[in-house]
Formats: sequence, structure tokens, C-alpha cells
Amino acid sequence: MAHAYPAPITGRHPGWPASFGALRVPAGVVALRPVRLRDAGTWSEIRIRDEGYLAPWEPTTPGGWAQRHAVSEWPARWLQLRGAGRRGAVLPFAITLDGRFVGQVMVGNIVREPLLSAYVGYWVDSTVAGHGVTTAAVAQVVDHCFSRVGLHRLEATVRPENVASLRVLAKLGFRREGLFQRYLDVDGAWRDHCCFALTIEELGPGGLTARVVASGRAERV
Repeated sequence: MAHAYPAPITGRHPGWPASFGALRVPAGVVALRPVRLRDAGTWSEIRIRDEGYLAPWEPTTPGGWAQRHAVSEWPARWLQLRGAGRRGAVLPFAITLDGRFVGQVMVGNIVREPLLSAYVGYWVDSTVAGHGVTTAAVAQVVDHCFSRVGLHRLEATVRPENVASLRVLAKLGFRREGLFQRYLDVDGAWRDHCCFALTIEELGPGGLTARVVASGRAERV
């Protein structure tokens, strides 16, 4: 079982900020890093362009999609994410492909003893979807959570209709644990979500990254 780490003298979460190796997938080289203030323009461009691709899977929030994803909205979001990352409440990672911002992986609702758990969520630019980018990114984040962050369990909730996201979790070995009925207000209505989970005992040698590489879906850079 994963164990808690001692509180750092600086008060900063030991799992944040973090650096990772990179994985090569058919689309290019996938890497992870903390989100940055200068991600604003690319983040806004992708999110606004991909409304039809992303909105059906994301929580309903006030305001129009374009308004919520304008460049001017990013600085406040970034400050909030950076602060929460330093406190260890969330771990907000940017996904890059050949150095270009293409999405995010978020580890949220981090709970320490006795649960040592969190959830993982993700989104990626529609132009690179289906080419192994998300799978490679999530695998590395999961391994980070079960090692340096010291967690024991990760959960992911996905709408049953979200075939692409279900495929990612299946490739990584997440178990389906059940159905949460009317679980989350998504795209204007209360939607059912499938609950998936993974615990540290289910990882093989080298974690999920090693599993993805061994399957031929990626190679280390």
C-alpha cells in the first residue's frame, strides 16, 4: 500500500511541480509539464474551436462556451491551478506534442489519509485524438500519482457514450466499478457516468508507462 509522505518543510506538495520523461507515439513525442501562463492563447484557440468535440463531456458552467474560454479567462484559471497544485489539492498538467500544448490531464480531489485517493480527468485537441496521445499522457500521470505523490487509488468517471475516453481507460487497465446515475450536470442535463478505478496493487513492474511501451503503443524517448 502507498504511504503518506511527511509534510515538506517548505509547505509545497512533493508531487508538484513535476518533470517527466517523454513517450513517442504515432502522432509525435508526448510530454507533460505544469500549465503555464503563456498557454493562454493556444488553450483558448483549441477550446473554442473544439466546442462540439468537448462540450458533451464537460460539466455545465455559467456563461457561453466562447466567453468561458476566452484568452482573458486563462490567467485567473492558471493562478488558481498553480496555487492548488502547490497545496497538493490538484495536480494540473499540460500535455504537449512535439513541444506544442495540445491538452490537459488533471488530478483532482486529492485526499490524504486514510483514503489516499484522487480522480483523474483529461482532454485533448481533436486534431490529435485517436493517435495515442491521451493514453501516453495519462499513463505517466498515473505512475506519478502512485509513486512520488504517494496515492493508493485513482478514479475516473466517464459518460457511457464517451467511447474515446472509455477506450483510453480500457487500454490502461482501469476497472469498471459501477454506474453513477444522474451523477453530474454535463452539457445542460444530469448525466449518468461509469465509474472506473485503479489501485497501486494492480500495477505491474514499471507501472502503466511500462505497460504502454510493452504493448507497442509508445516508446521511450
